[in-house]
Amino acid sequence: MTSKDSQSSSIVSTSAMHASSGKANARIIGSAVAGVSELALFHPVDTVAKRLMSTETQLIALGSPAQTRMNLNNAIFRTCATEGLGQKAMSLFPGVGFGAAYKILQRVYKFGGQPVVLDMMTKRFGKDFDEKFGHKTGRTLLSATSGSLIGVGEIVLLPLDALKVKAQTAPEQLRGRGVVDIFRKEGFGLYRGAGLTAMRNAPGSFALFGGATAAKTWMGVGEDGVRATWTQDAIASCVGAVASISVAQPMDVVKTRIQNRPFDSPEGGMTIFRRLIQNEGFGGLFKGLTPKLIVIGPKLIFSFTIAQHLIGYFEHVLK
Repeated sequence: MTSKDSQSSSIVSTSAMHASSGKANARIIGSAVAGVSELALFHPVDTVAKRLMSTETQLIALGSPAQTRMNLNNAIFRTCATEGLGQKAMSLFPGVGFGAAYKILQRVYKFGGQPVVLDMMTKRFGKDFDEKFGHKTGRTLLSATSGSLIGVGEIVLLPLDALKVKAQTAPEQLRGRGVVDIFRKEGFGLYRGAGLTAMRNAPGSFALFGGATAAKTWMGVGEDGVRATWTQDAIASCVGAVASISVAQPMDVVKTRIQNRPFDSPEGGMTIFRRLIQNEGFGGLFKGLTPKLIVIGPKLIFSFTIAQHLIGYFEHVLK
């Protein structure tokens, strides 16, 4: 090999490494900004949804609006149900420390990691998917499948999620205990509900990324280097978020109830599922779906839109 050839090869290699590094940085920055922004705006809303899902009694009293209001007030504000507006508002910010750690890591892992898995799957299986399903459908299925795999791996962060849920729904279980003490004593008990979490995340993430990609394909975005506008990213995020929340809701209800059980009195998913069906009917599996779609839906749409757009923007700037 001549000196000139060697120099050219070195330049190409360096350029490829720079492009790869730029992509990685873009995905970390975009998803981290999404996580921080989401936490700042939506933590109280998340607390309301978690408290509604963990309430095991009927909230809606048919024919009695006053009783319904009282039930919702007690379920949402707990010990501050009879306090003033200011204290009620502050009661919706428990677990913000755990929430910050969990949400930022989760968004970086999920929104930043899915494109990495997608790139790997596209290189290895892209032609096969194109031949079997056609290019557009194959592209959507690859995106959905890579999202599903990332969703299952999200259980690594489950301890932080469990502590956040306990702080939001049963703070007395954490009172007077330090983080190190909790991790040392509870150990793998913090992974309680990991199976159900994986069962929830797999179809939920499949629907999130698959729905978003399908919407972008329909809008003609993503092919030939065409970047989405803010509006197109928002529409794609909306489609993916609604599909994801609806598909994952039954498992989410059971998972939340597993996580808010006392440390010394755990219950399995099947036990909770059977009691839920017996006491609340199948409708209990979708308890909290409406507020999630109304208020948690925008949270996911908001963060997913920011992540998608900023990742695309920084990939273009840093390439």
